[in-house]
Parts: sequence; structure tokens; C-alpha cells
Amino acid sequence: MPDLLRLRRFSFFFAVALLGVLLLAAPSAHAQGTRRIIQFTGIVATGDSLLGIPGATIYVPKAGRGTASNAYGYFSMAVLAGDSVVIRSLGYANQTIVIPADFQRQSYSVIIQMREDATMLGEVRVFPYTTERDFKKAFLALRLPTERGSAAAANLNEQLMRRIFNTQPMGAVANFRQTMDRQQYNYDARQGMAPNQYSNNPLLNPFSWLQLIQQVKKGEFKKKDTDE
Repeated sequence: MPDLLRLRRFSFFFAVALLGVLLLAAPSAHAQGTRRIIQFTGIVATGDSLLGIPGATIYVPKAGRGTASNAYGYFSMAVLAGDSVVIRSLGYANQTIVIPADFQRQSYSVIIQMREDATMLGEVRVFPYTTERDFKKAFLALRLPTERGSAAAANLNEQLMRRIFNTQPMGAVANFRQTMDRQQYNYDARQGMAPNQYSNNPLLNPFSWLQLIQQVKKGEFKKKDTDE
């Protein structure tokens, strides 16, 4: 009887201890299964000049989420620890950044230097004929019209060109130039410097009279004595 009682007590304490161990291990197991959320930020730049690349895509293929860089190459997105982030941009080789699984901080910042990936396309030769031989045959048999009597000569006729020039409406550049010239003329007219019938006639120009009086006072019009 005492042995049976001790066995029951041992079984009870063992069950309680096992239950306690399971309760303590459950949170740690749950924490290990949940990955940490990290704010992934950075700048996508060219490798030679470090200029920002706008419109580059930054995404996680397995999760199907991502973002794009702005006009300065900057981006920011939420990722999980252990994610593999792929950076792509037209004309550059793809790059992959792996977020460490044991990363403990809340943010992860990088500067991604993209490498140019120039693709040389093969030569494409287009012919309007089935084979190159047919094209050469048709080219050799081509007869070009003479200059006299052709459409090109008629379009370059002197009388036709003069008529087109006289009837052609004024374009934007000519309109702008005429407007600027007219504004300058009006400004000169208000300042009294624009050419007019008074300024062109020296007898009606008071400045010309002033100059004439000064020349008379100085004796510039006196007959010089040439006798020695």
C-alpha cells in the first residue's frame, strides 16, 4: 500500500513537471516560428557615379511584395528577417540582397551599386525581296528619271519658289522677331530716339542746328589763307 501511494505521487509530480516544461517551451517555439519585421531602406545608384536610379524595382519574389525607387533612387519597404530581396532596373544586372535571419535591429539600410548590363543585338537585314539575289537584280534594273522634267526639278522652279515665299504665312519665329522689333521701335519713339521725318531731316533737327552754331563760332567754315 505505501509503495502504491508513492507511485501515484511520483506520477502526479512527473505530470505536473512535464506540463510546466511544455508551457515554458511553447512561447519560445512560437517566437522561433515568427520572423522579425524589418524596415528595409536604401538608395539604388549607378556603380560608377553613384547617381540615383529612378524607377528601380525592389521586391521579394517568394512573398510577392515590393516597391520602386523614387526620382532620387531612394526606397523604403517592410521585409522579414531572412527574406531575399531582388533589385532590378532596365539596363543593369539584377542584384539580390539577403536579410540576415538573426538580424535584431528594426531597420536595415544599404546603398546598392548597380552594374550596367549592355546587351548587343545581332544584325538584322531587311529586304523587300525574297532573296538578296532578287534585290540586286531589281536594283541594277532600276532607271532613275532625269533631272529635267522630273518632279524634283518642278518643285525647285524659281518662279514657283518665289510664289511660295510671297504667299507663305509668317511662322512663329518671324512673328516673335517682328513683335520684338515693334516693341523696341515703340520704346525708342517714346524716348525720342526712333527714326522719323524730323530726325532724318537735319534742318528740322535742333541738335544739328546746335552743332552748326558751334562750328561757326569755332571758325571752321572760314576760308583759310593759303598764301605764305
